[in-house]
Amino acid sequence: MILYFSGTGNSTYAAKRIADITGDKLLSINEYIKAEKTYSADKDEKLIFVTPTYAWRIPRIVEEWIEKIRQNGNHSAYFVMTCGGEIGNAEKYINQLCKKLGIKFLGCAEIVMPENYIAMFNAPDKTEALKIIEKSEPEIDRTAQMIKNNKKLSVNSASFIDKAYSSIVNDVFYPLIVHAKKFYVKDSCISCGKCENLCPLNNISIKNGRPVWQDNCTHCMACICHCPVNAIEYGNRSKNQPRYTCPK
Repeated sequence: MILYFSGTGNSTYAAKRIADITGDKLLSINEYIKAEKTYSADKDEKLIFVTPTYAWRIPRIVEEWIEKIRQNGNHSAYFVMTCGGEIGNAEKYINQLCKKLGIKFLGCAEIVMPENYIAMFNAPDKTEALKIIEKSEPEIDRTAQMIKNNKKLSVNSASFIDKAYSSIVNDVFYPLIVHAKKFYVKDSCISCGKCENLCPLNNISIKNGRPVWQDNCTHCMACICHCPVNAIEYGNRSKNQPRYTCPK
């Protein structure tokens, strides 16, 4: 089973491309989290997690969901992480998670995709995004073939900087940066409700025809990037900046 989490489509694209090669079924972690559902793994099932990289680790909301998976037998897991640059020392923490849960860790792959974290960085335009995706496809396919052939994945050894990013920076990132306080909606909002429907944490509600954010946000950027009229902003950071959804 391929279990994927995605805010703007990068991990969805990678998951579907992997599924085309391995023949595995797809499951949206977003939908399960939104519905407050847990997953029950079949006996001795191989799990393939495809997830974005948040501050050089897998998203904490995904890690918390994985911890609730109901197991039946001896399970193994691959992790495929999409990122705008690198995944740091994420493999160490994934390995620790698997040991904690009694799951055999089969390695981690790094897939560089277009930047989508517009709360801090600029996203590429469509032409540049397609070039980055095209460059990533051989690595996605190579990873998929290794998974299909039950070979272990691995990434390069983590440098001192990688270790700092995935530990100190990650610990600071969540309490300081990951919140919904800066999201707001402009008068151009058409009250379509798409942001509410896509939010995996049910953090957005429509009141008087306009979205209102609560305090349970994971910064997946689904709301701001999928708004059909670009009515959502993130402070001053997103003004006049392109939104990003995977063009494939």
